[in-house]
Amino acid sequence: MPPTVAVIAQGAMGAGVGRRLTGRGVTVLTSLAGRSARSAERAAAAGMRAVTDAEIAGADIILSIIPPAEARALAERLAPHLAAVARKPLYVDCNAISPGTARAVAAAITATGARFADGGIIGGPPRQEDGYTPVLYTSGEHAEAVLALAEHGLDVRVTPGPVGAASALKMCYAGITKGLVALASAMALAATRAGAAEGFFRELERSQPELLAWFQRMVPPSYDKAYRWNGEMEEIADTIGDAGGEAAGIYQAIARFYTGMAADHAGPRRDTAAISAFLATPPQA
Repeated sequence: MPPTVAVIAQGAMGAGVGRRLTGRGVTVLTSLAGRSARSAERAAAAGMRAVTDAEIAGADIILSIIPPAEARALAERLAPHLAAVARKPLYVDCNAISPGTARAVAAAITATGARFADGGIIGGPPRQEDGYTPVLYTSGEHAEAVLALAEHGLDVRVTPGPVGAASALKMCYAGITKGLVALASAMALAATRAGAAEGFFRELERSQPELLAWFQRMVPPSYDKAYRWNGEMEEIADTIGDAGGEAAGIYQAIARFYTGMAADHAGPRRDTAAISAFLATPPQA
């Protein structure tokens, strides 16, 4: 029998994971507490069934897929319900959080008697049209239990190490990819403001064509995600910690950059329009 899986919440990734699982015959529960009408629509479209927190605790596996700032609060919210059930679920935190945050979430969950696995997702939401699936890395004592979901359409891979290892893998990967998106955006704006946009574009086109193509593919979609990525950059800074010296400050600055990008995208869209215009410069004949 397929496991009953609870997926919280219904963002692009959560809804995509839910749709993939329901398409493979899995019963997928979710919580709409405090969520928007749009979230309810995504849940329904994915075949996810909205239930109470008490019913969430009765699932076989709980996947937490929410903005990083909400990870600990969700665990604390579900903890009383997890403590109350006799048959304990496996709780998998799949969020973009630091190892320290992952350990704090694990402490809240394991205090209820439930099992915990650390997780980190690399890639975008699952797609129906071409079968694309991101990778869910897991670590910790119960990491291998998550492999049960590999039989139902998810790409689950166990990475060696304790709770925190999968989160660290995710943080280090995102530090490069989302860090590069921020650097590209900042330099596109700097060149545009200085009147050097076309010259800068042509040099990237000449000497870094692969990097330019990556920027053109990855930067524009970041505008809608910047409101979440600021918190992720803070978690990366926490991952680096004091032992990393000034490196943590780099990601604190990038967090502020994404906060500004999110505000611009929600309002005047001056900066995002300028970045898009730079990246859309016609190829040289």
